[in-house]
Amino acid sequence: MLDVTCVASARKAQALIVPVRPGAIPEKFRRAANADGFTGAPDTVCEILDRRKTVLVGMGDPLSAGARATARLLRYQNIALDAKGLTPKEAADMAAGACLRAWTFGRLKTRPDEDAPRLQTFDIITDDPRVQKRWARTAQAVEATLFARDLVSEPANTLTPAGFVEHLKKHIVPEGVFLKVLHEPELRAQKFGGILAVGQGSANPPCLAILRWPGEHDTPPVVFVGKGITFDTGGISIKHADKMWEMRADMAGAAACAGAIFALALRKSPCPALAILPLAENTTGAASYRPGDVLKLFSGKTVEIIDTDAEGRLVLADALAYALGEKPLAIIDLATLTGSIVVALGNEMAGSFGNDPSLAASAAASGAAIGENLWRMPITEADRRALDSDIADIKQCSPERMQPDASHAAAFLREFVGETPWLHLDIAGVENFDEANDEHAKGASGFGVRLLDRLIGDRFEDPHRV
Repeated sequence: MLDVTCVASARKAQALIVPVRPGAIPEKFRRAANADGFTGAPDTVCEILDRRKTVLVGMGDPLSAGARATARLLRYQNIALDAKGLTPKEAADMAAGACLRAWTFGRLKTRPDEDAPRLQTFDIITDDPRVQKRWARTAQAVEATLFARDLVSEPANTLTPAGFVEHLKKHIVPEGVFLKVLHEPELRAQKFGGILAVGQGSANPPCLAILRWPGEHDTPPVVFVGKGITFDTGGISIKHADKMWEMRADMAGAAACAGAIFALALRKSPCPALAILPLAENTTGAASYRPGDVLKLFSGKTVEIIDTDAEGRLVLADALAYALGEKPLAIIDLATLTGSIVVALGNEMAGSFGNDPSLAASAAASGAAIGENLWRMPITEADRRALDSDIADIKQCSPERMQPDASHAAAFLREFVGETPWLHLDIAGVENFDEANDEHAKGASGFGVRLLDRLIGDRFEDPHRV
């Protein structure tokens, strides 16, 4: 993460970002701006090279403006933001945009790329002491998001289920978060049939990791459940080789939920919260589960297996049923679950399913406020009927996988949450960016960390509202 500091001047900066509101271009930049046709309209940029590089950026959404300006300055080591005309929130959000855009995952490279970002420090030029306080709060969610991005970027030969747990121990537990891990013997004793089946073909055994942030309120917790498939071959229903390497990111839901707990701990949220993370590697082996098998899950329900590449809903079903034992205020699960949600929504927003319209509306508002957008999707009676089984309580998925699989998956998950307010976010398509652009770095997005952190603050931290 960039080293962000509030300073009185930009003496050390190699480049300067100047936010501009429409029609209010500073006089000393007016000639250059006019020559470039720059008016200060939102989402526009003007680059000026004089004594030092200066980027004028039109102020719309501050996070976006900070990212857009920083994208032009990644080759510099030290840049500054002229924040004297900004509110504390605007200044902090622009710095957040800079940190998110400047992120890169280079831990495994033995030598840096020529075009790799060199940016190290970001100065906020201000004389308002409130800016530092606001940035300190904003930085916590940014740090947690970058933690999630780093997790998603790790290769599956190091980020096994056990490797995932080691990251939790190293980064999150020291912040006052309690970690409990159910290993294979405990999973077997407690009959976690879904997690065990998905993981049984791998040499890396599955586990269930539970992160608990105690908070301060004497209320039940909010529970996050994250799909943590550390690599997904598809199992016996094996995937095509094309882009299978991307399946190291099939634990992005678990990374986001862990990151959200990290964010709550960093800012000492008063709201009790848990992240329940079913971690497994779905691969092929002599012990792999098969299409046609019937599994008995933690809830006691029996499930007919149709496709071993629909494994995420099985591990989530076990984790959701386990979450009910906490008698939570709400359960929110995140998962890179289906390709069909990408067909429906592309790479712009995540699909939102659930049984509580108020919770769904709150999550959508929180997401919109920080640029992680949701679109409400249906679960119909026809979706549930598509899962009727002749030999078990329910099918895992429809044999007609070209049908609305995202809604079928949500209908399946709904069977394991009872009447508890529940929201399912299918984040396939938004967990990763194939190419960098003005607003996003290439690679993992960390989608969901800031959304969940914001949702807790907006809806659950006031005990009189819950």
